[in-house]
Amino acid sequence: MSRFPSLPSPPQLSDALKQFGRGIWPLMTFHDEVLRGQSDWSVADRELMAAYVSAVNACGFCHGAHRQIAEIQGIDPALFDDVIADPESAALAPDLAAVLTYIGKLTREPARITDADAAAVFAAGVSEQGLFDAITICALFNFMNRIVEGVGVTGTASALEATRARHEEVRDSAEPYQAFARSLGFSAE
Repeated sequence: MSRFPSLPSPPQLSDALKQFGRGIWPLMTFHDEVLRGQSDWSVADRELMAAYVSAVNACGFCHGAHRQIAEIQGIDPALFDDVIADPESAALAPDLAAVLTYIGKLTREPARITDADAAAVFAAGVSEQGLFDAITICALFNFMNRIVEGVGVTGTASALEATRARHEEVRDSAEPYQAFARSLGFSAE
């Protein structure tokens, strides 16, 4: 049985978004802005951040989906286990390792983030805008992880395959999340 009796068991994210659609278009537009808009970080880096935050939160669906998207965008699949275990020890550029460490702490212990934590990120060569972009991704995926886990969405093999196929088709799109919303019947109007 589904956590929500009106949803199929197991529910997919698309089921929940269609059933409870308030705010979905602006939410998907925000996803596109944060994950595909102008940033110091590549699309691959930002999808890695999304997958990492989701792994820290043990959100299997979001971690699995964004891991696949990060791989499509060029992240080495062999890197994920090392990143999840300890970003600073993983084979990453120092700036990316530093920002992943920061957003990991922000996810686990938000009230314990300090000026010294931010200074370490800046010392690794990250700009203020770059850190803010990473913080925004962290916030977005803490939000999405709670929706997914609250509704009971699981990362089934078929759902993850569908995500991979959809994102392979829109690899270079600036608006893949709005395209997903359109496929569910949502629009700007």
